[in-house]
Amino acid sequence: MRIAIVCPYSFDYPGGVQAHCIDLAQALRECGHDARVIGPGTASTKDSVPDFVTLGGGSVAVPYNGSVARIAFGPRTLKTVKKFLSEGDFDIVHIHEPNSPSYSLAALITASVPVVATYHTSAEASRLLKIARPFLRLALEKIYAGICVSETARRWQVEQLGGDPVLIPNGVDVGFYASGHAEPSPAHEKHVPEIVFLGRLDEPRKGFEVFARALGVLRERGIEPGKDLRVTVAGGGLAVPHADSPALQGVEFVGRISDEEKAELFRRADIYVAPNTGGESFGIVLIEAMAAGCAVIASDIEAFRTVGATSREHPAARVFPVGDAQRLADAIEELLGNESIRASLAAAGQARAQEYDWGVVVKQVLDVYEVVAGEKR
Repeated sequence: MRIAIVCPYSFDYPGGVQAHCIDLAQALRECGHDARVIGPGTASTKDSVPDFVTLGGGSVAVPYNGSVARIAFGPRTLKTVKKFLSEGDFDIVHIHEPNSPSYSLAALITASVPVVATYHTSAEASRLLKIARPFLRLALEKIYAGICVSETARRWQVEQLGGDPVLIPNGVDVGFYASGHAEPSPAHEKHVPEIVFLGRLDEPRKGFEVFARALGVLRERGIEPGKDLRVTVAGGGLAVPHADSPALQGVEFVGRISDEEKAELFRRADIYVAPNTGGESFGIVLIEAMAAGCAVIASDIEAFRTVGATSREHPAARVFPVGDAQRLADAIEELLGNESIRASLAAAGQARAQEYDWGVVVKQVLDVYEVVAGEKR
């Protein structure tokens, strides 16, 4: 099949949906299908994405769901998407976040072949959504099949806009994170455990402030970053919040990193901390860290409980109350002090990650395509 994958968010600013679109296309191509991706993006990003990705141009920043969405809209966007679809002679158009007034909605309007839609987001209903709901319902009627990456996203979609999407999780290239050899860090040479935080530092919902307070608690208990443990913080941001705080002394800030650097970091680390405060419908980075062998500590939000399989006899993640720096510090201290518990949690995480491998997930997506391609309207 020839499959168009439409991403609403700019490839100039890496994010989960952008990565999902590229990874899905790659998995489909490995199955013998001709999958191509289009989304906002400028020439400066050309060398950072595969050849099967078409970059349509610049984007604008729009606050959304506690974050910033970089999207593109207007007549030029509509023309760009229409040209891509008409020249591609596609059998299926797979749009992501069709509620977004960007490339996805443009593709939904202009597509002349069956449309599949994936919903990634879970958020409170916005004023804009309430205003646009009648139009969106009409446009969404063109969708042959809907996919949600989590039960949280599915519930939000059904409550706000109706429909009956199926549940297919995000995929992860488990082999990419599990394979290879991580060079030992100076901390490891001294047998000092390493903890990693990954996320934009200037987005409150990523929870860096909670992590910083937890480090302060650990320091009060005599556990010092840079001495008793190595703490690595990765992620972009306009500035490092509380950079001059005594709690952050000894913390290594490495800034924005590539996927290869992320995999290397996870393979090297012992513990990955995800103190997000909300606004998450999935937990893709948790799975990546699990695949690499990290023991995962995450905030107790629904998406992370699901990924961490916290209701199982052997959970794949340790959770703590949202925003509770004291309890986060407790969890970190426990794993630092008990290598057996840490190893058991990491092993459960590696097993859990296999359930999200693209080799498993792409077959579920192809099942949807096969049904949709055979439908007649």
